[in-house]
Amino acid sequence: MTKFRPLHDRVVVRRLKSEEKTAGGIIIPETAKEKPMEGEVISVGPGARNEQGQVVALDVKAGDRVLFGKWSGTEVTINGEELLIMKESDIMGVVA
Repeated sequence: MTKFRPLHDRVVVRRLKSEEKTAGGIIIPETAKEKPMEGEVISVGPGARNEQGQVVALDVKAGDRVLFGKWSGTEVTINGEELLIMKESDIMGVVA
């Protein structure tokens, strides 16, 4: 099993599954679905360095549910699972 640890201010996110049906009960085919913009943080890097050279920790942590931009991140496959690697600045917020 491959372990992956992101560097600097990067975050690994697993997309949450989108709804299979509309509110009216219409089933949406896979090809017509938009990829969800919500996900779960899997792992985070140690943080970015500020102007003084100090490492500034990230605001998100593993297990957080987050919203991110539609075109955010780079899609990768790790251990057969499709994940996203993005900078913390691509994350818009944490879902409480």
